[in-house]
Amino acid sequence: MIISMMLSNYKKAGLILEDGSEFRGYSFGYENSVTGEIVFNTAMTGYPESLTDPSYHGQILVLTYPSIGNYGVPGKTKQDGLPEFFESEHIQTAALIISDYSAKYNHWNASQSLGDWLKEEKVPGLFGIDTRQLTKIIREKGSMPAKIVFDDRDIDFYDPNNDNLVDQVSIRQKIVYGHGPHRILLIDCGVKNNIIRYLLRYNTTVIRVPWDYDYSKEDYDGLFISNGPGDPTMCVPTINNLRKSIHAGQPVFGICLGHQLIALATGAKTYKLKFGHRSHNQPVLEAGTNKAYLTSQNHGFAVRNESIPEDWHIYFENLNDGSNEGLKHKSKPIFTTQFHPEASSGPTDTAFLFGEFIKNVEEWKNGH
Repeated sequence: MIISMMLSNYKKAGLILEDGSEFRGYSFGYENSVTGEIVFNTAMTGYPESLTDPSYHGQILVLTYPSIGNYGVPGKTKQDGLPEFFESEHIQTAALIISDYSAKYNHWNASQSLGDWLKEEKVPGLFGIDTRQLTKIIREKGSMPAKIVFDDRDIDFYDPNNDNLVDQVSIRQKIVYGHGPHRILLIDCGVKNNIIRYLLRYNTTVIRVPWDYDYSKEDYDGLFISNGPGDPTMCVPTINNLRKSIHAGQPVFGICLGHQLIALATGAKTYKLKFGHRSHNQPVLEAGTNKAYLTSQNHGFAVRNESIPEDWHIYFENLNDGSNEGLKHKSKPIFTTQFHPEASSGPTDTAFLFGEFIKNVEEWKNGH
């Protein structure tokens, strides 16, 4: 009876998948019908970071960890001109789906509840959904368009992968951070703020530019290509620019979508994963060694190993399914990772790769 009375305070809504599967849940966010690609994340922590990750743009995010909201949402303080506890300026997901919602929260830096944050940013959220069954459907049938419907206000399904999502999340004008001696040109395809934070730790000047920016006349010591959402083959201007950068041989580091874009620039091919890799503890192996690392991942596309050109090594591989997790040029200071070395809320096993990138920059500067 008590539980029933508590649930009566929440409005019901439907979750409908393109394959016809239907679920009923309770709204704890903004009450508006939305549609997007439904995906799941298995991480136990980090929902503020995940919700603000531009790589989730246009997606309905399912969190498999059962209880969400108990540590609330941190304050909106800024550091180095960036939100201190978020990966972008606002929530990027189309909606959030969870099993159990904790309206009461307790954490030293919490400023509001998860539900209030979703309402403030006009993002729907449902709880009371059987996320185990939902995840089984996505695993078996793959990620697919889905929609949340309130009061029978039905809408059509929408597949965000048909649009250039990178163009929707990238900045429009150049922004500069820091005053260090190493000038890093960052191509923003939907960059996570923690990437910028990590780069600034190494006494750099980070020059952040739009995804399709012509940087041929920019003065920089190293090139960084960020993560981002959607199909990498839509980023044709970026791919064309990267071909020239790879030929020039300057230090380059690409993460996630940046990894895929560099691969495409070399002539390799990408493909869409059935349901993607989205979790905090994906194991990867450094090729040619017995070194394994735990990584954070969020991607729906991957690079085909058999398409990689001869002048490139496979740098890392996924120990769960053998998919490609990184590339390294055989003679030039260029490497990539499919996973996130800067991961927040972790793990940080591979954060040393930022140091490797800066080391390449220093050696290139000393050699020129």
